[in-house]
Amino acid sequence: MLRVVLVYPEIPPNTGNIARTCAATQTELHLVEPLGFKISDRYLKRAGLDYWPYVNLKVHSSWEAFQNVQQGQGGRSISFSTSGTQSYLQFQFCDHDWLIFGSESRGLPSDILQASSAVLRIPMTHQQVRSLNLSVSAAVGLFEARRQLALIS
Repeated sequence: MLRVVLVYPEIPPNTGNIARTCAATQTELHLVEPLGFKISDRYLKRAGLDYWPYVNLKVHSSWEAFQNVQQGQGGRSISFSTSGTQSYLQFQFCDHDWLIFGSESRGLPSDILQASSAVLRIPMTHQQVRSLNLSVSAAVGLFEARRQLALIS
């Protein structure tokens, strides 16, 4: 089972949109604190619409707390970053991968990137555009992994 992990997300609507994507695909969503908002934030809830009951949401008090859960469940840490050395399109995803995304303003910390099984990038044509929106990046990565694993019908 694929899992999406947001490390220190800051913008409620992005997390809400990702939650909605996770609900639609029955993908676990893991949030690593500190968050830039409260889970009860109305913008977070609004972006997720009425799909929140269908989101398998796990909130972790720290990166270390998340790592304990991940180690217990197994699977690779697949981080997405503008500094990734490999395109997500050339990467072979596995069923138990954890797709890890950083905060909107800072991305993933270097220690998390260094500990990752792979650091992937989403190629962009325009060199002046640094990155895509977090919710778009998470959807692109998740749906490519699902496509490769034949989870899309």
